[in-house]
Amino acid sequence: MKKYYSKHRTSPLSLTFLLLAGMAMSFSSCKKDFLKPEPQSFFEPDATFSTKSGLDAAMAICDRHLRGYWTNTSSQDIGLPINSEYMFSDVAVAGKTDDGAIFADIATRLSPTSLPEQLGHFWTETYNGVKYANTILRYVGSVDGLDEATKNQYRGRALFHRAFRYMALCFQFKDVPLVTKILESPKVNYRTTRREAILQKMTEDMEQAVQWVPDQSQMNMVGLVNKGACRQLLIKCYLATGQFEKAIKQADTLINLSGYSLMTNNFGTFISPYAGTWPITRNVVWDLHRPENKAIGANKETILVMINRNNTDMGVKMNSMRNWLPFLDNGSTKAPDGKQAVRFYPTSNASFRAQYDYVHAIGRGIAHIRPTYFAQKSVWYVNGVDDQGDLRHNSAVGNWARMDSIKYNDPSSTAWFGKNLRLYSASGALLCTDTVRNWFDWPHYKYYIEDPTETQNPNEANHRGGAGDWYCYRLAETYLLRAEAKYYSGDIAGATADVNVVRQRAKCAQLFTTVTIGDIMDERARELNMEEWRFTELSRVSYCLALSGKSDEWGNTYSVDNLSENSYWFQRIQHYSDFYNKGRVTVKNRSYTMAPHNINWPIPQSAIDANSGARIHQNPGYSGYDAGTAMWEKWQDAVADEDTH
Repeated sequence: MKKYYSKHRTSPLSLTFLLLAGMAMSFSSCKKDFLKPEPQSFFEPDATFSTKSGLDAAMAICDRHLRGYWTNTSSQDIGLPINSEYMFSDVAVAGKTDDGAIFADIATRLSPTSLPEQLGHFWTETYNGVKYANTILRYVGSVDGLDEATKNQYRGRALFHRAFRYMALCFQFKDVPLVTKILESPKVNYRTTRREAILQKMTEDMEQAVQWVPDQSQMNMVGLVNKGACRQLLIKCYLATGQFEKAIKQADTLINLSGYSLMTNNFGTFISPYAGTWPITRNVVWDLHRPENKAIGANKETILVMINRNNTDMGVKMNSMRNWLPFLDNGSTKAPDGKQAVRFYPTSNASFRAQYDYVHAIGRGIAHIRPTYFAQKSVWYVNGVDDQGDLRHNSAVGNWARMDSIKYNDPSSTAWFGKNLRLYSASGALLCTDTVRNWFDWPHYKYYIEDPTETQNPNEANHRGGAGDWYCYRLAETYLLRAEAKYYSGDIAGATADVNVVRQRAKCAQLFTTVTIGDIMDERARELNMEEWRFTELSRVSYCLALSGKSDEWGNTYSVDNLSENSYWFQRIQHYSDFYNKGRVTVKNRSYTMAPHNINWPIPQSAIDANSGARIHQNPGYSGYDAGTAMWEKWQDAVADEDTH
């Protein structure tokens, strides 16, 4: 069957309407004048969304908006929202040490009036995503020429998009307003709905979506939400509502009966650019993460891929290397003779040497975030052994980049040119004055995305990372979700087997004989780096672990009623991050700190103030918290309140 790709073509007119039509949660303004359309965008919404093309435009916005969490960039192209997720995790911290506003002192700095980095983006844009989905649900029934089964496909995809956003809101911000409708006029008396109630509603919605949305094999377009993606999200919904056996059953169906399988052999196109500088020995993990291979039919592991192509109307630069690699081309790292260790030369420069063309072979980074020691080193130890066979951490095949694999490439450094970088001189002197930003290892196989416009320009000394298809869901995560569900259910042998399947594909020599929840979350860190929303998943797992009553790797058990005081997420921060609350690492007079209540981000004060007709509940630990703030205990009551507006 010929495949087509979901092209997110959206006219400014359509986008303008979608931003206006769903003003139910536009907290930036509650003035009625805001609803008045500009003359150039004046048209009837009922007419716009009464056609299939209008519906497709709305769905395209939902799909593109989803991808924006990974690809959205600020004018400084260091604004990927996903970076902020990792700053709140055990595997990364803020790394831009020349920034006086570096987001390191989270415990003291995060407040309802100050949401640094992209935290405000997560609130505003996630509610925008809810709004886009609600727009489809509002208008799909009035579209002529579509049979009911087709309308239900649109409804199912919209339910996926809404549930995906609410899963994020529930585990980033906790208790939030539930919005399920597009209203005719502004509503400024929203009340918070308890997280448990929202999760129940999203679970019921996803049960319906799984019935309505077709399998990928029945579709002629790649990039649209499919049944497999709906099952994956339903698994997370079941986990979050404590329905662990149902989660296992859904995972069984996805793994065994849906046409997916882990990729265990080389496949697709082998891409190995700049082999003279950074050679790659072909392997399945490298092939799996080439953007060119993520959406092809031969890739049976892909559940949902976000289409993002260079030089197309679908393409948005990832800037992956710029965001996630060390700042190599910088005078802070020197050779023992005092010369700069690494220089990035355009190919037209007389000092350029093709054998040491690191700017093109690995990319130019500025370390907006940097990995912890845990992410670089200790997480890769299994059974007390550094597993050298693990392809995800293998430098011999070129997948994993180590600083000491890079060579001094300044031709004027005659004594050191072509030799491997070293952190210390022979006398023990430190050769890098900023090890936070300039010296760490990273997964090259994940982060390398070529930008042809930069690599093919002979006068360009930048290579920040181009557009590339990106995984939203793939089957490896399904195995780890099933392992998690089995752990909560007491099937430790089954959980262990599922984790080992993922490890075996990575050619690991070390397998588990029994797993803890820590082993499962460690495997997620190894397998799903920059795919999963690491903080949101740690928050979700903290909640699920508390629901299950099972202990963590240190023997602790938790209560859902006081996760803001003690949670599995915070224990991992304490045990595994070598920055937060340890040794008081300080840059720009800011120490890396995290507090237990940061498991819930603060509700933005601007949202609370704009909702003048009722009080939105603030989270514990932040100014404005009031335990007596009224909340909807049932989602049905929140929906009924919308109906009375």
